[in-house]
Amino acid sequence: MTWTEPATWYANLPAFYAATAAFITNSAGHILLVKPTYRDHWAFPGGYLEDGEFPHVGCSREVQEELGFAVMVGDLLVVDWASPAGDRPRSLIHFTFDCGNLSDRNDFDLPGQELEDVAFFPPSDAKRHLPDSVSPRIDAAVGARSRLTPVYLTDGRAPHYRALRRGAQET
Repeated sequence: MTWTEPATWYANLPAFYAATAAFITNSAGHILLVKPTYRDHWAFPGGYLEDGEFPHVGCSREVQEELGFAVMVGDLLVVDWASPAGDRPRSLIHFTFDCGNLSDRNDFDLPGQELEDVAFFPPSDAKRHLPDSVSPRIDAAVGARSRLTPVYLTDGRAPHYRALRRGAQET
């Protein structure tokens, strides 16, 4: 093996995008989702990280920007590695954090150019409002919160560790 200049070595490493989201519920266990103006589906409050930004800091910033209030970003609940899809040419690593419970408030300060609505949904309804690739994060986050341990997903599914240990390719 030959030595490679660090700049060359780093330039040849794969790159990916990173995003973060807040998992917020109310006292009934309903999940807070936002409706972006630029998408047909709902989403968790959150978004892409800025260059050099820690995921938990980005989560707090995004909630403040989208909903107009600060949250205490708690435990990491879900990490989901999403393969390139649609117009997104690179993989995305998505961090979902526990941002606690809120009362059924309706005084959100939505940025009109970015969000058109916000609502709490029972988990089954929340899943129907999210894209198929994102909806598995609901059950993963609920489970992670109750077990106090994060969940790792690949394209919204739990990886097949047994196959990976045998050296087989992930399907």
